[in-house]
Amino acid sequence: MSDKFFFKGRQDARQHHTAYGGFQTNASQKSGSKKYPLTLVVTNEARKQEVEAQVAKAKLYANISVDTREGAVESITELTAILNKGGTVTTVKSPSRNDVCNCGSGLKFKKCCG
Repeated sequence: MSDKFFFKGRQDARQHHTAYGGFQTNASQKSGSKKYPLTLVVTNEARKQEVEAQVAKAKLYANISVDTREGAVESITELTAILNKGGTVTTVKSPSRNDVCNCGSGLKFKKCCG
């Protein structure tokens, strides 16, 4: 016989959103902090001093290692991403029709400049 005639309770297909790791639960991990320092690789000591100066200027923390092997590649993408991050964009709210006009006439915006 078929099982569809016997009630087994609700079979919920929806799972909790954190069960599969798709939702970032540790969003407070700030890169460049004391607890989560940046991991940077440079190719020589002179470049290491330049990068240390950039890190200190930005008030960040980083573990900088020097790789002097032949064909070594510099890896400072984490630092450049943080330094090139844009600031917050704010816009000025335009006046609505019934607000006082900002030109100083004392009239409503719709009667003066609108």
